[in-house]
Amino acid sequence: MMHKPELTFYCELDSQALKTLFEDRFVIDDLKVLNARLSLGILDFSVERAQVVQRLNKVGVPVVAWLLLPKEEGYWFNLDNYEQATARYEAFKVWTAEKSLAWAGIGLDIEPDINQVQDLKAKPLQLLPEVFKRLVNGQRVKKAQAAYKALVEQIRADGYLVEAYHLPLIVDERKAKSTVLQRVGGLVDLETDREVLMLYSSFLRPHGHTVLWDYGKEADSIAIGNTGGGVDLEGLTDKAPMTWEEFARDLRLAYLREKPIHIFCLEGCVAQGFLERLNTFDWQQPVVPPKSTGISSLRRSLQYLLWFLQRPLVILFGMMSFIGAIFMIRKRKSKGSKRNLIGKLKKKG
Repeated sequence: MMHKPELTFYCELDSQALKTLFEDRFVIDDLKVLNARLSLGILDFSVERAQVVQRLNKVGVPVVAWLLLPKEEGYWFNLDNYEQATARYEAFKVWTAEKSLAWAGIGLDIEPDINQVQDLKAKPLQLLPEVFKRLVNGQRVKKAQAAYKALVEQIRADGYLVEAYHLPLIVDERKAKSTVLQRVGGLVDLETDREVLMLYSSFLRPHGHTVLWDYGKEADSIAIGNTGGGVDLEGLTDKAPMTWEEFARDLRLAYLREKPIHIFCLEGCVAQGFLERLNTFDWQQPVVPPKSTGISSLRRSLQYLLWFLQRPLVILFGMMSFIGAIFMIRKRKSKGSKRNLIGKLKKKG
């Protein structure tokens, strides 16, 4: 068992709110005491954001650049905005050089287009034709994967480690050797130096911690949350922030998995007083892992479904075989009935 896990806090604030957060010197002091890293959302290339990074560089708090796009370009990286993602990284490098910023790594957040996520809430039925169109277009996946692979190689060549922030369903997609979720949801199965699975139990109450426990064994790092923060997706992510009891439970479950921990998010932890409480947190306090048999069964069913959807000819062949078998059975029954009828007639004759 690890003595103490590596902690990384996400921070996703606009420039002014970020500046205000770090005007509290205790925030930096607590990060240093915890020997924690910060994954800072790069929402812009502002002076205020650069100044915060410079302060953290000066005091020795490692900062990962969590690359994000303007909302009109999808915000998170996805299957269709790889050109914008590549351009964003190039602009980021110019800003980094101009401001003499140091980074502990680069974070790539792979999620569906934020605008389409919002449309899913507002007009779900209108998206069905688009979903079908995506489902039959496999070339999008190949192009995007090649582009993101090149981006990761470029980032590594520039001397940075790369971590990917993935929705956990990508693991099931991978096991099923499928691209269905990538085609429909715009996800990208991206190989990096560290895969962080976003296992935010507050979005999946009351079973969120069970999902965390089951998927956690397959993560390089377990991301827990939400303590209060992030982008506003009305009707989809407007769940109550984690309580301290939920937060402590998830921390200890991740600790039992002996994995590094990403925490979403720093601003929520500060607002609720969680950050300072972590300084005296008892990692050794027992926690009972949830029984994840049900979640494991659901995951296996999903993997089977993805496997079949990836291979429609298998489904077609199976249906034809099934229909053919029924036809043969009926034919045999019909022949048997005729034989019986003829036999009865002969007896009567």
